[in-house]
Amino acid sequence: MRLRFLSLELAKWDQEKGGDLVLTFFRDERPLRGATGLADWRLCGKLSQLVRNQRLDGRDGETLLLPPGSRLSFDRILLFGLGERRGYGVKQFKRDAERIALVLRRAKSTRYALQPPGRAMGLVAARSAVQIWLDVAVDDRNTAQVSIIDIPSAQKEMAEILSEQ
Repeated sequence: MRLRFLSLELAKWDQEKGGDLVLTFFRDERPLRGATGLADWRLCGKLSQLVRNQRLDGRDGETLLLPPGSRLSFDRILLFGLGERRGYGVKQFKRDAERIALVLRRAKSTRYALQPPGRAMGLVAARSAVQIWLDVAVDDRNTAQVSIIDIPSAQKEMAEILSEQ
């Protein structure tokens, strides 16, 4: 797995060509935040509209595949519901990371960008998030190119983990 960082800025996202955009959100997260909120903004509120129309609700285990249209430079958007944010921590993060990694493998995703689950709201520490993601998403056959989306200070913490390995 090749890991790099991607800023939480649309201008940087516009430089990405292809791959998948992996988004997560909580059932009780309104408005949408982090990478999911940014994608919603770029999509002119399409994700919020799906929530308002009860086509999407963020329940635990929910998964939705969307075309990005012409407003995002990714090939597909994979959206994952995380359930309620109350009590969300490392245990739930690991479970969600395993589920997301499994879906990405089944979808044959070899290049994707994601903000780790719960990071937009600071519910999981940056170092823990990247360490767990590396533990669950890497296997012998995994040659994926992964872009972790987060704020600069979190990226710095995550980079420290990578340099220690």
